[in-house]
Amino acid sequence: MRSLAEGLLGDGSVSHRRIALGKTGEDLACAELERRGYAILARRFRCRGGEIDIIARDGTTLVFVEVKARESRAFGTAAEAVTSYKQHRIATIASEYVMQHHLQNRPCRFDVVSIHFDAGTPAVEVFQNAFPGR
Repeated sequence: MRSLAEGLLGDGSVSHRRIALGKTGEDLACAELERRGYAILARRFRCRGGEIDIIARDGTTLVFVEVKARESRAFGTAAEAVTSYKQHRIATIASEYVMQHHLQNRPCRFDVVSIHFDAGTPAVEVFQNAFPGR
């Protein structure tokens, strides 16, 4: 007999593959950001409103990073998946982080790291200041 979760999610292979893709994407994003001189402060910061993939410091600027990894471009680019709704959610969560850590006077920005595995080799792009905060 299959569990309720298996019934809802199928055999789990797609879910596990997506989770693995996301984890690999975050690892690649951190490596690229560190190569560019960012200091990684937190990964997968969670609060009631959701999650921010990476929080980093670039010089004196606090950077909130959304990572999008895709196996192909069949449904558009990874960066296009950061909709205005998602941007608003990230900005709200970022405000929570700033308040919790008493960083109200620190300059902030929002970056997106897009990763595509089209040809098997990951193509990593960093979009600095990808969208404005609220």
